[in-house]
Amino acid sequence: MSAKPRPPLPPTAFTLPAKYYTDRALFDREQQLFFRQMWVCVGRFEELEGYGSFITRHVAGDTLFVVRTSRPGEPDAVKSFHNLCRHRGTALCAEEKGRFAGSIQCEYHAWTYNFDGDLIGAPHMEGSPHFRKEDYPLLQARAGIWDGFVYVSLADTGPTLEQQLADIPAKFRPWRMGDLRRGDGITYDIPANWKLVIQNFSECLHCPNLHPALNKLSHYLSGENDPLRPTYMGGRMDLNDGVATMSMDGTSPRECLPGLSGEDQRRVYYYAMFPNLLVSAHPDYVMAHTLWPLAPDRTRLVCEWYFHPDEMAKPGFTSADVREFWDMTNRQDWHVCGLAQRGISSPVYRPGPYSAREDLLYAFDRFIVAAIGE
Repeated sequence: MSAKPRPPLPPTAFTLPAKYYTDRALFDREQQLFFRQMWVCVGRFEELEGYGSFITRHVAGDTLFVVRTSRPGEPDAVKSFHNLCRHRGTALCAEEKGRFAGSIQCEYHAWTYNFDGDLIGAPHMEGSPHFRKEDYPLLQARAGIWDGFVYVSLADTGPTLEQQLADIPAKFRPWRMGDLRRGDGITYDIPANWKLVIQNFSECLHCPNLHPALNKLSHYLSGENDPLRPTYMGGRMDLNDGVATMSMDGTSPRECLPGLSGEDQRRVYYYAMFPNLLVSAHPDYVMAHTLWPLAPDRTRLVCEWYFHPDEMAKPGFTSADVREFWDMTNRQDWHVCGLAQRGISSPVYRPGPYSAREDLLYAFDRFIVAAIGE
């Protein structure tokens, strides 16, 4: 995405050794460092359709559920808990989403908790020596919301969500993503390491060859990248003359999102927010990828498109133009990510040299190596 010249890369600017994409011990280490220590995006607040609604998520070996604790008219609020009863460890939520009827009750022995996680009912525990309900609340995980995106943190201490996001909220404030609503989505199973997906998202040197339709709408050398930050990297690309948005023909039946400047109506912003949220902000919609690493060579990716509710309320609203374009583009990307994984997994693979225009990828590699401590 970068057009401005960068300082030259060192002669040692090579891709990472294969173990960073194939080794199970390194994969587990990354899960610990990035998915158990950082704030992880787990979905959108709109998935929680009312007070007491919940979603469950698997994060780095743990299963959590997030419950909506705010009522209509109140500021959005959630809490997150580990999905187990304090009695005998039974999972409290068996479904991916649902709604509690006023409290959280274990279906095994009916231990019951309020939405703050306090134990309020423990049948047959009367007379048990030294038993006190207040000693057995649900095990809580930190939870927060940014612009409609719900985050959790498995770490009891450490940076707040606001500290991890740094200046990202200011960058994306004009899109008012909290006001947008999901119009469509697709889930992909990618046969590649999660870092390969982030790297592919963060450069467009492959676009003329792999994405000719995209390159007709936004030239691969347009725009500018930000230097890598400790918790994110990204930049922008410019739309070509006569192009309104990223769609199959470059036109849009939707108005631009309210509040965008004239410049932002001519740009698309692509940001990878570590560890697992990739946001693409367009003039008339926002696309988000949520990454879920499953194995060194497998990543589940949830792709969703968000639109302004006023546009969605119009007769004849459709997201088909966006879905068709990005599903085509996504599948092209996931195909080559899989090919990269296959090649890197070969016993004869050796790191290759980065182009001077791949400085952001090299910086990302250095970030990974430093975080792992090698």
